[in-house]
Amino acid sequence: MKKKIAAGLTLLVLAFLYYYVTLPAINIHESGFWFFLGALVAAIMILYAIRKRISSVQELRSNKVLKFGVFVILAIVVVYAAGSLLSSPIVNARKYQKLVTPEERDFTEDIKEISYDQIPLLDKESAELLGNRKMGSMVDMVSQFEVSSLYSQINYQEQPYRVSPLVYASGIKWLTNQKEGIPAYIRIDMATQNTELVKLDTPIKYSESEYFNRNIYRHLRFKYPTYMFDQLSFEIDDNGTPYWICPVKKFNIGLFGGQTIGKVVLCNAQTGETTEYKIEDCPKWVDRAYPSDLLLELYNYHGMLKNGFLNSVLGQKGCLKTTDGFNYLTLDDDVWVYTGVTSVSGDKSNVGFVLMNQRTMETRYYVCDGAQERSAMDSAEGQVQNLKYTAAFPLLLNISDQPTYFMALKDGAGLVKKYAMVNVQKYQTVAIGDTVEECEKNYEKLLAEGGGKKPDGKEGDYRITGKIEKIAQAVIEGNSHFYITFEGTDLILTTPEENAEELEMPLIFDVPVTEFPEIITYNPGDGLSLNFLPGDKICSVLSLGNDQKEQTEKTQTGVDKEVITE
Repeated sequence: MKKKIAAGLTLLVLAFLYYYVTLPAINIHESGFWFFLGALVAAIMILYAIRKRISSVQELRSNKVLKFGVFVILAIVVVYAAGSLLSSPIVNARKYQKLVTPEERDFTEDIKEISYDQIPLLDKESAELLGNRKMGSMVDMVSQFEVSSLYSQINYQEQPYRVSPLVYASGIKWLTNQKEGIPAYIRIDMATQNTELVKLDTPIKYSESEYFNRNIYRHLRFKYPTYMFDQLSFEIDDNGTPYWICPVKKFNIGLFGGQTIGKVVLCNAQTGETTEYKIEDCPKWVDRAYPSDLLLELYNYHGMLKNGFLNSVLGQKGCLKTTDGFNYLTLDDDVWVYTGVTSVSGDKSNVGFVLMNQRTMETRYYVCDGAQERSAMDSAEGQVQNLKYTAAFPLLLNISDQPTYFMALKDGAGLVKKYAMVNVQKYQTVAIGDTVEECEKNYEKLLAEGGGKKPDGKEGDYRITGKIEKIAQAVIEGNSHFYITFEGTDLILTTPEENAEELEMPLIFDVPVTEFPEIITYNPGDGLSLNFLPGDKICSVLSLGNDQKEQTEKTQTGVDKEVITE
């Protein structure tokens, strides 16, 4: 009798440890539950065989209890395999295709032109750099805590932010700090790049970096043993209180297929208190009930399976898919996932793009032929190839009623140095600027001229040649610029024939040192030729050369010159 009790207790302890570590939901729709069930039956059989001292295959085959155990395990395997097949797109293509129903919308009507302070200028990688830099300056915390890699994109007080909690720097640091909890989180304004370490009056007690019952996943599992949770996100409400947003999976096709989100559990990260909502009743301040990966998967089902499963694998007639990459756009106080839509034929153009609401799953489709995001990124990088900047995945903006890719250009250290705007339909139309305002100004100038401006000094550009009157240095967003004016006599100005209107003199010319480091060698009185993009008063310089060389080239090529005197 004692041996049976001991065996039962051993089995219970092993089952509890397995459950405590793996945390499967007690739910037939959870794959982990079936593995847990199979492992439990196998453990019972092993303990029974040990107790009965069964040591041969013949004894195993003749024992009715063990034979029944094998039958149960095989039944579990059959049910799991059959459930997986009957839940798959192979036999349910039409149901998968209808999981989302995109609504075709008008781009210029939905996506209004937004102000600069609402444009998220940073991607997650850049946000991580700023967060780590901020954490490094907090000498009282940096030895004990690090910043989590979550950096959730949210809309906080109608501004785009990324937020991420601190985590314990190591197991030892957890041991010495877990009683007090985590004292702060990082909040980054994605438009201004302002980075704050928000210290809390009540520390965070429930997080991913806890080890035992205060671990957020274990806390949720013990409160909701039957719920299957998708990716958790860290957000703050309108008062700055930290929460864990915990979406609950809902399977619409068979045992394991057609996943969407049915409920959302909000867990206060400070107190551990939880509140459960149906997805349609989710509070508006919550921005991420649907993970971006799930939304993209749902749209791909819609685009690929419209003519059945076999067509999606073989002929692929009419099949569409999302492009490789996505970004976020803030509309109507919600965060939407943006991505392009392309055919599966392998061409490098989009047929349109989609916006998918992360709170409601609402999907909007916009017809717009144009370049894929990667082509636009390559085009932008080509404009600054001498600086070897790399482009972040673009945002889609409405600039002058034109769908426009907007992206940050980063140096080798991952810091944002410039910005680029690329026309979706004419991706050779590229504007670069040190600020968003300058970039938009250059872009609108290109649109007004039909996108024909070339920043390499070829026909179609504005040029001016003369002697420097004044030269002054300024620093804008960490980048050095020289501002130049020319003497008012003997100026040589060349303008495009289609834009030969007289420019209002004198003009100020902006020369960024990052692009033209040789400008530091020039002084007042030196001769200089500039290829530039006109502005109201400040002109953006596209290329420069010395006075004598430029005039020699003009004489040889027969370019018309106009002498301007005041």
